[in-house]
Amino acid sequence: MRLSAGTRSALATAVALGTIAVLGGCGSGSGPGDGSAVTLGFVNGDTSEFATCLQKAVERTAKQEGARLLLANSHQEAGKELSNIEDMITHGVDALVVQTVNVDALEGAVAHAESAGVPIYLTSVATDDVSGILGAAVVDLHRLGEMDAGWVAKDAGGKPVKVGVVAGAPGAASDFMVSGFTEALPAGADVVANQPAMFNPVKAQDVAQNMIQAHPDLDYVFVANEEMALAVRKTFDAAGAHDVEIVTENGTDAGLAAIRDGRLSATVANSPKVIGETAIERTLALLDDGAPESGKAADKITDIPLTMVTAENADDAPQYCDR
Repeated sequence: MRLSAGTRSALATAVALGTIAVLGGCGSGSGPGDGSAVTLGFVNGDTSEFATCLQKAVERTAKQEGARLLLANSHQEAGKELSNIEDMITHGVDALVVQTVNVDALEGAVAHAESAGVPIYLTSVATDDVSGILGAAVVDLHRLGEMDAGWVAKDAGGKPVKVGVVAGAPGAASDFMVSGFTEALPAGADVVANQPAMFNPVKAQDVAQNMIQAHPDLDYVFVANEEMALAVRKTFDAAGAHDVEIVTENGTDAGLAAIRDGRLSATVANSPKVIGETAIERTLALLDDGAPESGKAADKITDIPLTMVTAENADDAPQYCDR
């Protein structure tokens, strides 16, 4: 049975257990089968602004629902992710919420958790075979890339253009976004550079510097998040490449400000606040109701809405992060 609002407790002091932080919600509702509060584990993928905002939403929603929460971060390392999941299982979680580093490498972790009787709920992406997971709050990252490519196509107006890509970390979200973007570009768009910057704005500046030196006639650049995009903009401006149009994704306050003043041309709003809320609420609901027996994606997957944002509609973008 779900915990009622009257049984929700205050957030307990965070206690370090190796690499895992424990946040307590001492609710009096029932956990899965033993009458105690539900214990969830959240394994975050990195420390980017997106990941930080995702964790804030996860923590707040777990507290509101009276669930005990364990936290860990994989720092973009697939091996660390598996270790974190194993540690969470050892600490007796009822379910895991995972922002994965690499969806392909996750297969072994899912199997390990399943054999231990600990279901996994994914954020942002889902495995191809959903039968082994509890569910997922999914962002159509391929579609996100397509949306940015659509803006480029409309702006280019059929003219031949040169396009660069500043990707994130190979293996998960960035790959889906980049493939969606490059595959949806118009026939006249030539992708002249495509390099990962690991969702790191300092590395993004280095990538941008190399890109503009090699391709001074660059027209457009897709950047895998706004934090890197703003760093790329500074680098291009310092090199005198003020006319390069930058498209990206997130919908942060800083990103929207840059959309309004023209430093960035377009972004796709992809709210970690909504993802985190959805992940915890759906995980608890599925634990209460039991995992869908059919194993069909329609029974397990919640699609997170995406919004194309330009200067014209920036004031209507969804809230990105808890304030």
